[in-house]
Amino acid sequence: MFEGVFCPTITITDDEGKIDFDLWGKHLDHLADAGMNGVLLFGSIGEFYSVSLDQKKEALKFAVDRVAGRMKVFAGVGDTTYSNVLDFTRYAEEVGADAVLAVSPYYFGPTDLTAEAYFGGIAKVTKLPVILYNFPARTGTDLSPELVARLASQYPNICGIKDTVDTISHTRKVIRAARAVNPEFTVFSGFDEYYLVNRVSGGNGVLSGLTNVEPETFVRMHRAYQEGDYATAVEAAERISHLMAVYDVCDLFISSIKVAVMVKGLPVSTKVFEPAVQATPEQVERIRELLA
Repeated sequence: MFEGVFCPTITITDDEGKIDFDLWGKHLDHLADAGMNGVLLFGSIGEFYSVSLDQKKEALKFAVDRVAGRMKVFAGVGDTTYSNVLDFTRYAEEVGADAVLAVSPYYFGPTDLTAEAYFGGIAKVTKLPVILYNFPARTGTDLSPELVARLASQYPNICGIKDTVDTISHTRKVIRAARAVNPEFTVFSGFDEYYLVNRVSGGNGVLSGLTNVEPETFVRMHRAYQEGDYATAVEAAERISHLMAVYDVCDLFISSIKVAVMVKGLPVSTKVFEPAVQATPEQVERIRELLA
């Protein structure tokens, strides 16, 4: 259903934490103009856990209107309060988003039985495609290939997954299990450097953070792969592999991405929502060196 390179956009605010719609609009324009296939609001890099439901709604409506069909718009509906999850899911359909992305509940990681009820409840309140978000390093539980296949079988609009697991074997098994139920099931990798191996394994691409920084490199890689120009695809993948070091510079990887966007020329605030540790001048210079 979905294929290519998708960006989990940073949430752009001023230094006081108020959403900066002017700069965020320019960032969305850059992504669309570069040829990105889609954008996700309020994923992990979008700091979904620190933004109120009202702010999310305002930002999603803004993004759908600003993008105006130039790329897909996904809404990350993760929340610690299930009523908020369902509310935002309904709202995403109302304002014209193309899909919702639902991360596993965290703190009390769900059993498979609870996960089926949780994701099934989301699927029931919308006609939109529902993309599962598997990030066990953050949620504490894993969506197994068998669980993904059961969800895809029970709910036709659960038709994709972002598999943020640092091993392609897990993603490959998800692809095989889910495709046995739905041959069109979308499988994204959540790690930037996994694009090529994801595609070789039968997947659909990446939904990953460095697309905020160099969307053109990801688009070049994707188009080259689609056209069978594997030398160009590998060249772009090598650049992305180099850029992976950006993630490790700051205390929190979200800071690193915001700094990198700023270094690339968009004058965004690098502040992340507290209690995260903010980027230091030394870290900014290190990221500047890596991008150069």
